[in-house]
Amino acid sequence: MDKTRLQREAAFIRTSLLDQGYLDEQFIQLEELQDNDNPNFVEEVVTLFYTDSARLIYNIDQALLSNQTDFSRLDDYMHQFKGSCSSIGAKKVKNECTGFDEYCDAHNYEGYHK
Repeated sequence: MDKTRLQREAAFIRTSLLDQGYLDEQFIQLEELQDNDNPNFVEEVVTLFYTDSARLIYNIDQALLSNQTDFSRLDDYMHQFKGSCSSIGAKKVKNECTGFDEYCDAHNYEGYHK
C-alpha cells in the first residue's frame, strides 16, 4: 500500500470518528499542535492516553471487585480518566465516564454494574 493511500484512509477514519462523535474538537486542536519539529506529537499523546487508560481501567476494575466499594476512590479514578479523555478529545468515552461518575456520587453500586 502506498503512502498516499494510507494517508487517505487515515483521513477517512479520522473524519468518520469525528462525524460519529467518538472524537471532538479537542482532537483537532491536538493535531494543530503537531508540526515539523514534533511530527509524532499526536501519536505520542494518544499512546500516553492508552497507557494511562489501561492503568486507570485496571484500578477501577480492582476497586469494583473489592468487597467494600470505596466510592471516593472510584470517583477519583473516574475524574482522572475523564480528564484524560477530555485532553485528547475522546468524547464518547468521556461521556461514559460522566455517567459512571454520577453513579459513584450517588453511591449507586447497581447503576454502574449494568
